[in-house]
Amino acid sequence: MPYSLRSRLMLSFSILLIIPFTAVVFILSKESEKQIQSSIETSTLQTIDQFAAHADTLLLQIEDTGKQVLSSTFTQQWITTRLNRGSSTGERYLAMQQLRNFFSSYAINNSNIISISAFREDGGGIWTQDTSYKDSEWYKQYMHLNVRWTRAHKDPDQSDESMRGREVNSLVIPLVQLQSLSNIGLLKINYPTSLLRGDIDKIRFGSSGRAFLLTEEGTSVLDQNLGSSKQVVSEGLAYVKAHSAGLISGIIPLRQKDRDYLLFYRKLPAQNWIIIGEVPEAELYAKITDIKQTLLLGSLGLLLIVIAVALWLSIGITRPLSAMARAMRHVKHGRFDLALQHMPKAGKRQSEVNYVASVFEQMTHRLKYLIETEFETDLRRKNAEYKALLLQINPHFYYNTLEIIGGLAAMKREDLVMDATEALAKMMRYSLRLDSDLVKVSEEMGYIRDYLFILQLRHQDSLTVSIDCDPQTESLNIAKFILQPLVENAVKYSLEKGNTAEITLTSELRDNLLWLTVKDNGIGMSEELIRSVLADTELRSGVGILNDKGNSIGLRNVLSRCRLYYGDLFEANLKSELDVGTSITLKLPPVRS
Repeated sequence: MPYSLRSRLMLSFSILLIIPFTAVVFILSKESEKQIQSSIETSTLQTIDQFAAHADTLLLQIEDTGKQVLSSTFTQQWITTRLNRGSSTGERYLAMQQLRNFFSSYAINNSNIISISAFREDGGGIWTQDTSYKDSEWYKQYMHLNVRWTRAHKDPDQSDESMRGREVNSLVIPLVQLQSLSNIGLLKINYPTSLLRGDIDKIRFGSSGRAFLLTEEGTSVLDQNLGSSKQVVSEGLAYVKAHSAGLISGIIPLRQKDRDYLLFYRKLPAQNWIIIGEVPEAELYAKITDIKQTLLLGSLGLLLIVIAVALWLSIGITRPLSAMARAMRHVKHGRFDLALQHMPKAGKRQSEVNYVASVFEQMTHRLKYLIETEFETDLRRKNAEYKALLLQINPHFYYNTLEIIGGLAAMKREDLVMDATEALAKMMRYSLRLDSDLVKVSEEMGYIRDYLFILQLRHQDSLTVSIDCDPQTESLNIAKFILQPLVENAVKYSLEKGNTAEITLTSELRDNLLWLTVKDNGIGMSEELIRSVLADTELRSGVGILNDKGNSIGLRNVLSRCRLYYGDLFEANLKSELDVGTSITLKLPPVRS
């Protein structure tokens, strides 16, 4: 209870201890979280930038090497001999040998193990004299897309076997004579992929975060295996393309498969490459999570201590009151047996609390007795009303039925009198079954069919009947005699309107309810009459219907019986238009045997 003594004691302790401590913990955790997050993100970006600086230095060196090699005397002399058609075979061979020696010495003297290859458009590479290089991916990308910086690949055009077996990345530049700018092929400066891959593979964020060097299309420059990071990296790369115009580096939050990621990127504009580092946010901020958990456990421990102290102080005072409050809640909902079980036991000391508990227990016993007595009385009254309503229908029905049989006899239709009498006998056997107030839908429908058979004997072609009974509803149980008065009224008022009565009777399961509908083409009902009928049935009592001598007694009788039997689970829907017809739908809960 919000205003109990125990609640007030615990609230006081919470205000004095928990709230100040929680406020301090919250402020400190928020500030420390911001500072640590900023520090972690800055450190991660710095790691990416350091690798980017290392890559820039190496690639700038490769580009300078390419320029030096292209402008060297050996390279230009070889190009000249190839362009000069008057050069002899010996001169060309000598120039090629000098160029090979130059390339070899340059690679040996370079600390980054750079190797150099040259390819003529009308011939093969300088080392292998093989034109298969034109089928390679790097050559196609250079020729069609002008991609000068290649991805990792193996180049067979190398000076020795050991170099042919390793993966390299390359810078491809046109092989031109500087004086005439005539192009005879390509100059390719190779550097081992391991120079960059070894460094980028060492980068780790959290326990599983990694960094990747990618092209603008998202393919790995260094032949790294993206593995499970492929989808995250692809989405991050697409985001960078769409939203990072003019930015060199940054951080991207991303959610993938119910998991939050952080992506750190750094562009290398000269090569159209991008460095992307991906890490689950929980791993990157693991330290922050540990700090928050420590603070949370500390505050939880303090809360438990406060609760224990508050309980210790209040248990001797509030226990009888708490027990009586629980008993009162059960009394409120009518659960008197449970209330008496939870009633506090009177102590030896005759205190005010014990006196109140004793009086409340006596009051509960008395209230339980009075309510049970009133309930039994009301139940008997309701049952008597229901039986009276049921008996009211039968005389009214038999009078009309005997009138129909008498009319057939007067018309000298002896052949039909026997059939009508047999149908009436079946109906009487059905109506005299008083062992139960419930019958199956199929039994009630059979009763209606016998009744309509008698009516059709009398009215012949003036009566058209359509019965559509859903097989799923036939085994359900309904209150007895709730359809016959509706069908009787439908026939009566339809014939009053004209020469033909069209009656439709349906049963179906809809919205977990049994819908029984009787529709006619009769004189209809006014809105005032519909409101009057529904208002009478909402009174939850059948006494008024028993004494009603007005219109629609059959309809009022049916609705009242359904209201008495089903209570709030029953719903009636009346739609009617004057001189057009009436549709009455009973919505009942599906009762199964």
